[in-house]
Amino acid sequence: MMQKAGYIQRTGCRAIDHDGRSHEVAELHVLGARYAVRLADLAKGMSGRQVVIQVEVLVHEWNYYLGTTCGLAQVSASGKALNIELFESGNFTVSLLALRSVIYGRERLATIARIPEQPASAVWKDRRLSGQQQLGALV
Repeated sequence: MMQKAGYIQRTGCRAIDHDGRSHEVAELHVLGARYAVRLADLAKGMSGRQVVIQVEVLVHEWNYYLGTTCGLAQVSASGKALNIELFESGNFTVSLLALRSVIYGRERLATIARIPEQPASAVWKDRRLSGQQQLGALV
């Protein structure tokens, strides 16, 4: 079962990237950490024109700044969700219907849920084909 891990919102804030360009971003709050997705990239990804969307650290000093890339997002195979992989935290998902409502201003927040980790299947764990040998290698 998936459990709530955070939310995504569009605040209208602009963040500056490492080249000094300003981008409007959507803020992701996941497990107490703050991340950002460039709104232009998010729109391209939701429309199918861009396959992978970068998730970056959002730093607030005097202005908002985009930090290092800490994850990737892409539309699911069914086209009904945006799947987010944060390198340090795991996998998350948000409904595209709810996300569109946030981006177009009809809703304030969209809930992000954690995708549970799949345990290694016991069937495949120690399975060997009959007659299979284990070979040693010298390096």
